[in-house]
Amino acid sequence: MKQLLENIYPILIWVAVIGAVFAYGWHKGYLKRLSDYIQETRDELKKCTWPTIQELKGSTLVVMITIVLLGAFTVGVDFVFTIVIRHLIS
Repeated sequence: MKQLLENIYPILIWVAVIGAVFAYGWHKGYLKRLSDYIQETRDELKKCTWPTIQELKGSTLVVMITIVLLGAFTVGVDFVFTIVIRHLIS
């Protein structure tokens, strides 16, 4: 029984702390503002037009190709600079 009470005290302390934070937020109006913010965000997201699966696939493909080309360009420039530097040093 004593072991059970020792294990429950930390839980009760955390419940009291969270309750106090909740009460403070309620009193100061933070929870109402948070609720309004979440509702306004949902309303704005409903106004958005979302891409179709085909548009999403196309955009993803463009990004992947761009990354590959940029990586190849970086490797190429690095290779050329390495050759030039080695030639100047020797």
